[in-house]
Amino acid sequence: MKQYMPFILKYYCAEIVQRMGAKYGLEPMDALRRFLYSQTYAMLADESLEMWDFSPNAIFDMWETEQVTGNPRDSLYLRRDEYVG
Repeated sequence: MKQYMPFILKYYCAEIVQRMGAKYGLEPMDALRRFLYSQTYAMLADESLEMWDFSPNAIFDMWETEQVTGNPRDSLYLRRDEYVG
């Protein structure tokens, strides 16, 4: 999988940066910097977690959740409670 990781990360970064710009009005470089220094990106870059199975919408939700709670694992995409079926 290592040979595909740069392409996977590039794809997700482009998608997340676009969403950050559209929703929050962030400049692309500022959005990219914020994403690259996030726990969400660290999780995405960790091959053992296989986060590429998640859609860009899910990754963006994890990033937003991290901004609010400090922990991307609080995202509904990762939590298992009564609100997730």
